[in-house]
Amino acid sequence: MVLVLLGIGALVRLRRRVSRARSWCLGGAIAVWALATLGAVAVYAPMLFWVRALQVLLLLYVVPLLLALSRPVSMVGTVLDPVLNSTATRVLLSPPVTSVLMLVTPWLLYLTPWYVTSMTGPLASVTRLVLPAIGFGYFYARLQVDPVPRRYPPLLSIGISVAEGLGDGILGLVLWLGPVIAYDYYAGLHRDFGPSIRQDQSYGAGILWILGDVLGVPFILLLMRALGSDERRKAAEVDAELDAAAVATPPAAAADDPEIDAPPGGLWWQNDPQLRDRYR
Repeated sequence: MVLVLLGIGALVRLRRRVSRARSWCLGGAIAVWALATLGAVAVYAPMLFWVRALQVLLLLYVVPLLLALSRPVSMVGTVLDPVLNSTATRVLLSPPVTSVLMLVTPWLLYLTPWYVTSMTGPLASVTRLVLPAIGFGYFYARLQVDPVPRRYPPLLSIGISVAEGLGDGILGLVLWLGPVIAYDYYAGLHRDFGPSIRQDQSYGAGILWILGDVLGVPFILLLMRALGSDERRKAAEVDAELDAAAVATPPAAAADDPEIDAPPGGLWWQNDPQLRDRYR
C-alpha cells in the first residue's frame, strides 16, 4: 500500500513534466501492481495455482513493461549517471544478463521451495518486489527508451526474444505434463471450490504458456519499431556523410575531370577533349 501511494504521488507530481503517454504507462503500472498485490488476484493467488500464475505474469511482465515505457530514468535526470556509467551496471543491465535472469526466474520460482515460501512466509513481500525489479531490468535494457549504460542493436533483442519464446514454452509443458507442484501445500488448504489440484496446475501452465506469448506480442512490436527507427537513423547518417563529402570536393578536381565539364549538347567531336581543342 505504501508503494502504491508513493507511486500515485510521483504520478501527480510529474504529470506536468512528462508526456501523457508516459503518464498513462506509469499509472497503468501502478494499477496493475495494486491489482496483483492488493486486489482479488492477491487474495486467491495463495489458494489457486492458476491465479498464482496470473499474478506472476502481471508482476514479471506487465508491470515492468509499463514501467519501462514510462521512462523513469529520464524522470530522475542526471542523478543516476554515475551509477549507469559504472562497469558493474553495464554488465548487469546488458541484454544477455537480463535475459538470463528473466528466463531462469520462473523456473526457480516453480521448481524450488521458493514457490511455497513466496506465498506464505515473509518472502512473499520480497518476491512481490523482486519479480518487478527483474522484469524492469529486462525491459529497460531491451527497449532502450531510457538512457542505458550501453546501447545494443534492436536486432539482437529480437533474436534473443525468439530463443526466449522456446524457453517459456518448455516451462509450460513441464508444468502441464509434469508432477504436481507443491501438492502437500495445496492439499493442506482443504479448499472446497475451484478445480482439482491437477486441473488447477494445468490451467496455470496454459496461462503461463499462452498468455505469456500473447503478452510478448506488444514487446516484439516495440522492438520492430525500434529496429525501423534505427535503420532510418543509420540511413540518415550515411546520407549526411555523402552530402558532406560532396560539399568538401575541391573545385579543381571537378575542373580536371573531362566528363564533368563536358558540354551537355553539340556535335559529338565537341565532347571529345582532343578533337575539341584541335578544332578551336
